[in-house]
Amino acid sequence: MGLVLVCAVNLSVSKDAAQETVSKHGQLSVSGVHLVDKNGDKVQLKGMSLFWDVWKPQYYNKQSIDGVHSSCHANIVRAAIAAATDDGGYVTTPEKTLERLYAVIDAAIADDIYVLVDWHDHAADTHLNYSLKFFDTVSKKYSGVPNILYETFNEPIAQSWDDVVKPYHQAVIKTIRANEPNNIIILGSPKYSTGIDQPAGNPITGQKNIMYTLHFYAGTSDQGLRDLGTRVLNGGLPIFVTEYGTVNGDGDGPVDTEETRLWYEWLDKNSISHVNWAISDKQEGASALVPNTAAADVCKENFLTESGKLVVAHNKA
Repeated sequence: MGLVLVCAVNLSVSKDAAQETVSKHGQLSVSGVHLVDKNGDKVQLKGMSLFWDVWKPQYYNKQSIDGVHSSCHANIVRAAIAAATDDGGYVTTPEKTLERLYAVIDAAIADDIYVLVDWHDHAADTHLNYSLKFFDTVSKKYSGVPNILYETFNEPIAQSWDDVVKPYHQAVIKTIRANEPNNIIILGSPKYSTGIDQPAGNPITGQKNIMYTLHFYAGTSDQGLRDLGTRVLNGGLPIFVTEYGTVNGDGDGPVDTEETRLWYEWLDKNSISHVNWAISDKQEGASALVPNTAAADVCKENFLTESGKLVVAHNKA
């Protein structure tokens, strides 16, 4: 009789992120450095970020989110809500801003995927009262909805973590937790959310289900930032990559395929969730869509850029 080898394969988690839905994983929480699902099992979200809502509003609708889920093979979409720009934002047009955001949230809920509500601002500390109002409004409206995660400050720049950024986060956390005790809250770090060693040295305590943001752009961020991320993880700080690009840090330039793949290996090894920048048809390297892509064609293969194709292949692999 020949030797028979029997292999036990765990098929509970698909490599295709589109199949790892909210109905499957439910309420997320943080255990140690890991994002875990309703059963306490590690879960990795992989998805797409929309562009600033004031500049690419045509993708803040259900047609677009349908494409993000089904064609970009994502289980999370990030709504990049502008606080204040020369062309508007929540500070000056709160009703229009919330209308766009709610369209995305409701579409994500209908599509059974997660949605990251991102206060997209480099100077959020100067808009604290607006930020508190925004997060209070949204967390009240969607209290108890497991689909939602909150990102309180996209990318601080040179602000001090100890004196400015940390107190800002603490104020926003308090506001969200008054309405929503459980959902994940993700906190930006200085240096465009690459200075994650700063919160590692002085983390927020007394809170559950909080994580810290790490952003990378493959053409600019290399092994040094991955090593920093590893040290931070080893020190017990949970990381969520709420924004990454396959190109340079300015959002443009050629796709760095080799470095992007090294990042993917690191993210997968550590089960770190990550969201690609961006669902946009702007003519720049980071855009996932070719110019003039309609919402109905979001993430369809013929409308993907080089970056978009690389990201979608990863999301479903």
